[in-house]
Amino acid sequence: MESVVTERPAADVQAVALKAFGRISDAWALTVHEAAALADMSDSTWKRARKRGFAGALTRDQTLRLSALVGLYKALALYFDPPLAHQWVKLPNRGPEFHGARPLDVMIEGGLPKILRVRSYVDALRGGV
Repeated sequence: MESVVTERPAADVQAVALKAFGRISDAWALTVHEAAALADMSDSTWKRARKRGFAGALTRDQTLRLSALVGLYKALALYFDPPLAHQWVKLPNRGPEFHGARPLDVMIEGGLPKILRVRSYVDALRGGV
């Protein structure tokens, strides 16, 4: 029997990524501005993107950001108990990536490269690669 690999259209992937990040932004209690900045969108675009049927297209950078943030969310859930897992991004952190700042602010300031570093940092904390 021959297996067939099908690719989901980009619009489906985008819809899933936006829905997942919307739930993460709720769990992390992000403001509209914080969520939009993490996703590299304007506040008004983020408000539209959260709604079902968003017609805009995500850039490659935005898609990578959302993917990395979903991974970070999962890693935090594996490493910390629920209250801390949800609060972690908003707590001052003295770790080497943060120097006393909140991970959220560091990721917003540093963009995709810093989001990826924070994701790697948390993966390393929990014994990942």
